[in-house]
Amino acid sequence: MTFDPQTIEHLGVKMYSQLPNAIAELIANGYDAEALNVHIVLTDNDKGKSIAIIDDGVGMSFEEINDKFLRIGRKRREEDNGMSPNGLRKVAGRKGLGKLAFFGIGNTIRIITKSNGKCVNFSMNWDEILHSETNNYEPKFELSDCDPKQPGTTIILTDLKRKTGFNIEELAGSISRLFNCFSDDFAVDISLNGSTPIIINEKLRYTTITPQFSWKVPDDIIKDKEHYFYKNNISGELYSTEKPLKPEMRGITLYAHGRMVNAPEFFGIGESSHFYSYLTGWLNVDFIDEQEEDIISTDRQSLSWDIPLTEELKNHLKLLLSSTERDWREKRKSERQDNIKKKTNIDVGTWLPTLSPHIQEGVEKIVNTVVENSEMEGEKQNEVVGMLHTLIPEYAQYHWRRLHKTVQDASYEDYKQEDFYSAVFETIKRYEHIVQIKSGDNRDGQKLMLAIFGKDNSVLSVASKYKRRDGTDFSASTIENIEEGQKYMSAGVMAGARNTIAHEEKIELKETGLFTEDDCLDMLSLLSHLFRRLDDAVKK
Repeated sequence: MTFDPQTIEHLGVKMYSQLPNAIAELIANGYDAEALNVHIVLTDNDKGKSIAIIDDGVGMSFEEINDKFLRIGRKRREEDNGMSPNGLRKVAGRKGLGKLAFFGIGNTIRIITKSNGKCVNFSMNWDEILHSETNNYEPKFELSDCDPKQPGTTIILTDLKRKTGFNIEELAGSISRLFNCFSDDFAVDISLNGSTPIIINEKLRYTTITPQFSWKVPDDIIKDKEHYFYKNNISGELYSTEKPLKPEMRGITLYAHGRMVNAPEFFGIGESSHFYSYLTGWLNVDFIDEQEEDIISTDRQSLSWDIPLTEELKNHLKLLLSSTERDWREKRKSERQDNIKKKTNIDVGTWLPTLSPHIQEGVEKIVNTVVENSEMEGEKQNEVVGMLHTLIPEYAQYHWRRLHKTVQDASYEDYKQEDFYSAVFETIKRYEHIVQIKSGDNRDGQKLMLAIFGKDNSVLSVASKYKRRDGTDFSASTIENIEEGQKYMSAGVMAGARNTIAHEEKIELKETGLFTEDDCLDMLSLLSHLFRRLDDAVKK
């Protein structure tokens, strides 16, 4: 191996010091070698720690190890047309630096590779490389025969720099987020000390979250088939959760030819909205890896965003996120309203339109704050909306009047239909009818009211049963005033409401404002007062 030790230190030891990223490079080697299976075997016992990456790919010959594998910085896409040995896959590697990943993990590396019935077994030691007197390091190796039907490569890392134990579940999840090429033709698993292997696949990325909504990209968001996303075959899936995600799970990951090329982010869009605490997902942007210019960082954490190609991509990603946010708000609002309806039997969608405009505006702002923008738990949302509904029910202005039961029975259905004229007219007819029954007088209108109520020669008394607190009678003038008030207010309702409604077209009353909703409510309140007096009425 020809090298500059300082180059290896910077590109290998420092760049691949994170265990998942280093292992990912060795998995990618198996992918590029057309492996169907890659096994990651972790060992942690009294003898120490080790990591083995075992693949069943085509393996390497002695010549390929020297001419290709041990050449740092080999531009394999130029030499091999960017294809795997038998042309089955587009290779994930590009710069020829991934092999240095082992030195970010351990000091001693053993490689056993089999190809065409020949086995090459060699080791490399970091300390020996670093202190080599020349720039040519010759690993110790052995050559032997092997079964030609069992090719593949095993890389064993020992003398690890890691001192803490392995968290296999966390490591499996981290590795799953670095690839997007798992399939029946490429399977990866990981085990610890002989445990049952954990299958690493795309599903493992999101096992720790419970999606609330999801979007297939581009079909669920973009309807224009000529859109930038369709033209560049950008596809993927976005997920939002009901509760905020952990920071490391937020953002959209970009993949190209099965490998991450940009760590999760939101591409410069403002993240002040709650939405970005709930969003995760991935997109395939294979065209990025097909450019002549290499625009993927060596550690595969980011793209070069300062060139026209990636600037255009970023702009469209921002538009995608903005569209997704709008759809998310509508979906979450609708779902929360559905949940409120199930828990409280309050249908927000039908409740708000029943309120007068100036009331509806304020209530809607409160409800939207609770169900759309609030971070309240679901039960708390239900409680708040329930309390608000109790204070401001459907047709709140009507209910706030605390109308007499008979008035409600006669007017409510017409009032809900905004037929304020029938609401009043039917209530007056009900009042007139009950007065006729109680008095035994079949006259109607003003004549009836003037004859039945009042202080002189009247039939019904509405105040005679009341006494002062000490049991004595109220003064004659007080009783007379109430009796006279019942007479003239009853007669006034007949003249000012019944006769007006009976003799004018509704449209004229409505369009001119001569008789409005407020007039209706005021009249129903007056009729409630008259009905309450009528309840107390007795024949003289």
